[in-house]
Amino acid sequence: MHKYLHLQNELESLIEGIAYQEGDKLPSIRDLSKRYQCSKSTIIRTLEELEKRHLIYSVPKSGFYVVKKQGAVCPTKERIIDLATSAPDPDVFPYVDFQHCINKAIETYKNDLFIYGTAKGLPSLIQVTAKQLAKHQVFANPQSIFITSGVQQALSLLCTIPFPNQKKKILIEQPSYHLFIDYIQAHNLPFAGIKRTAQGIDLDELEHLFRTEDIKFFYTMPRFHSPLGTTYSRLEKQQIVELAEKYDVYIVEDDNMADLEHDSKADPLFSYDRSAHTIYLKSYSKIIFPGLRLGIAVIPDALAEAFTVHKRLQDIDSSMLSQAALEIYLKSGMFERHKQKIRESYRKRSITLNTALVEHAENARGLYTYQPPKYPGIHTHIVLDNRVSVPRLIQQLKKRSILLESADHHYLPDFPRENILKLNVSNAKEEDIPKGVQGLVAVLCKMRL
Repeated sequence: MHKYLHLQNELESLIEGIAYQEGDKLPSIRDLSKRYQCSKSTIIRTLEELEKRHLIYSVPKSGFYVVKKQGAVCPTKERIIDLATSAPDPDVFPYVDFQHCINKAIETYKNDLFIYGTAKGLPSLIQVTAKQLAKHQVFANPQSIFITSGVQQALSLLCTIPFPNQKKKILIEQPSYHLFIDYIQAHNLPFAGIKRTAQGIDLDELEHLFRTEDIKFFYTMPRFHSPLGTTYSRLEKQQIVELAEKYDVYIVEDDNMADLEHDSKADPLFSYDRSAHTIYLKSYSKIIFPGLRLGIAVIPDALAEAFTVHKRLQDIDSSMLSQAALEIYLKSGMFERHKQKIRESYRKRSITLNTALVEHAENARGLYTYQPPKYPGIHTHIVLDNRVSVPRLIQQLKKRSILLESADHHYLPDFPRENILKLNVSNAKEEDIPKGVQGLVAVLCKMRL
């Protein structure tokens, strides 16, 4: 299965790239079998799948040919190098596959999709997601799993419901998820911040806050943190969980990048928790497409009833059609194939960005510092010299068709901020990334500090 998925992704990338033009004939089945060292039946199965996806077409007794490509970019047109946008790359959205799943969902469930469901979500989808979560070392009883309208809805509900510890304040890493920060401010919720850097978090400070402050829950992104791009070590994860149990503080673990993980030994905080103090959140927006608006929340028994009541009052249920389509997408193996494809694509871009930032650091004359992460993710950050004006830098780069973004809106008001520039590769073409970093360094060196 793994070989088949890898081959399908490989050929699809070649077809969608510059290796083939519309109307080009693909190598013969025999040639492809020799090239990829696999059986002819595997090649035939792959080609048939690509034909179903309207990427190639067959001509009897002749072979397979590339279908006319859609949305091709004119090579003479100047291309924007987007290192700012954090949404998934539209070029890798699984449009055709998911359209098939929507049609299949309507055919399978018919009228059931167009009536009110349950606040917990489509029961059959919950069973499927329980198996998916187990692959991430999140072993959860289906009764504890809720389907939500993305991570954002789960966060808003958790801010609203009372917790067994009877505490009120939300502790959040700084910097952190900007929309959650906006939500906290808009609703005048009590909060506290704790600094996180490329080196991690000060666990002594975390313990001090847990002990002395009225912390209801600690919101954290242990894996591929946004906007820093860093990941906690195994020891840090264990210590955070132990502190939460010791001081009766809940942890809200936002693991929205879980599907991009390459390290098989990297487990979430949830896997270390033995006291039911960790709430696990996962989203499909970063791996499929944002408009799907479906996420998963694993809620401890002590919070489940209150979470159910408040979720029902907020939206009755999440889209039944989207849930049914996602269930079919997960069960069919399409999701696994897409995950491998997008993960490999993002991995190559991340490594390219990491390499470029390291290579150009010396040319930047100390105007930025960069600590390469052990496992690069789709986003990272550099710390600029305090004399660098980030708004002015971004403006100058935009004139060169290079888009970058400050991390300022990822901070709570009045919290001390580092002079950070965040970089994201999910919408940047791999070949453009070194040019973007080179342009960044050139503008930095020309700016009068």
